[in-house]
Amino acid sequence: MTYIFEPAAITSLSIAGNEKLFPVRRIFCVGRNYAEHTREMGGNPETETPVFFLKPAEALVPEGRDVPYPSATEDFHHEVELVVALKSGGTNISASESLQHVFGFAVGVDLTRRDLQKICKDNRHPWDVAKAFELSAPCGKITPCEKHTRLPDSAEICLTVNNEPRQKAQLGDMIWSVENIIVHLSRLFELRSGDIIMTGTPAGVGPLHRGEIVTATVEGLEPLVFRIS
Repeated sequence: MTYIFEPAAITSLSIAGNEKLFPVRRIFCVGRNYAEHTREMGGNPETETPVFFLKPAEALVPEGRDVPYPSATEDFHHEVELVVALKSGGTNISASESLQHVFGFAVGVDLTRRDLQKICKDNRHPWDVAKAFELSAPCGKITPCEKHTRLPDSAEICLTVNNEPRQKAQLGDMIWSVENIIVHLSRLFELRSGDIIMTGTPAGVGPLHRGEIVTATVEGLEPLVFRIS
C-alpha cells in the first residue's frame, strides 16, 4: 500500500532494563482523582467523580528531552501522575482481571495551559486546547510488572521544580484505584494494547517557567527529569 505522504512515526516509550520500546496508541487521563486536588480546583470530592479526557500520542515527551514552553498561555502548570501502560485490553473488564492487562508503570506529568482551561470551564467547552496540545505529556521509562504487580498504596508520588517541593502524596490517596480506573474506562472504550492511562494528580499543582528543571518521581519507578525551554 502506498500513501500520499509518509505516515507519522510510531510514538513509543522506553522500558527499564529492556532495549525494546513500548508503542503508544492512546493516552487516557483522569481528572479529579485526589481529594485535595479536587478541592484545590474548586470541586467537591464527596459529590464529584473523576473526569476522563484524552491526549494524542504526539503529546508524549520521552525522558531526557526538554519541553518547550507552549504558545497561547501565560499560566503553564505541572501535574505529576502515575502512568499505567496496558499490554492488552477489552471491554467491560472486571476488577479481578484488571491488573492482568497492565504491562507496567511509569511516572508522567500532565502539562496544562491553566488559563485556557479556566476559559473552557467557564464556557462549558471541551478541555482540548488546555490539555491535548503537542508535547504536553512528559513520561519516564516504563517499569514492567514483573517487578511490580501492583504498586503499594504507601508509595509516594512527588514533584519538585528546581529542587523545591511542589507536590507530594501517596498512591493510596487516589479516589479511584488503578483497578477501578481500568474497569470504568473499559465500559466507555475498548481498551487495547499500547494504551496508557495517566491516573490523576495530587494537590500542589502550580506554574512553570522557562529554564526551570522539573523532577517527578513515584517510589519504586524510574524518575522523570526535564527542563522547560
